[in-house]
Amino acid sequence: MTTRTATFGAGCFWGVEELYRTLDGVEATCVGYMGGHIDNPTYQAVCTDTTGHAEVVQIAYNPHKVEYGDLVDIFFDNHNPTQLNMQGPDVGSQYRSVIFFDGEDQKAVAEEKLSKLKESGRFARPIVTVIEKAQTMWEAEEYHQQYLAKRGMTSCHI
Repeated sequence: MTTRTATFGAGCFWGVEELYRTLDGVEATCVGYMGGHIDNPTYQAVCTDTTGHAEVVQIAYNPHKVEYGDLVDIFFDNHNPTQLNMQGPDVGSQYRSVIFFDGEDQKAVAEEKLSKLKESGRFARPIVTVIEKAQTMWEAEEYHQQYLAKRGMTSCHI
């Protein structure tokens, strides 16, 4: 079986992970930090908004069961891509809207989906989602992994 990796930042990683964790075709999820300028950041360091990292969920998925484009659609359908460096009450660049692509095929799909969304007029404000090449994903502390599932919660959105 071929497994691919997809990485998304769409606000607090707890809720984003839960969106994907039980999706058919998703083999595993892991929350962590990507896109910054220091190695091995901690949650406390990332929360200072000085490391440049985004809170992300990295998804191992079977492309024969779920297409990357469907994962991108879920990303756009479950956060506000017009909010710069924030989602809801969470403020800081670690909560930015970002797709980290792993391969030119993912980049092309993400760019096409973003372009179509911008053209759709679905949002009154400009979309600020960025698409960047995946970097090292630093795994978040264990207590963040499957945080909502461990607490019997399905969402942290109010």
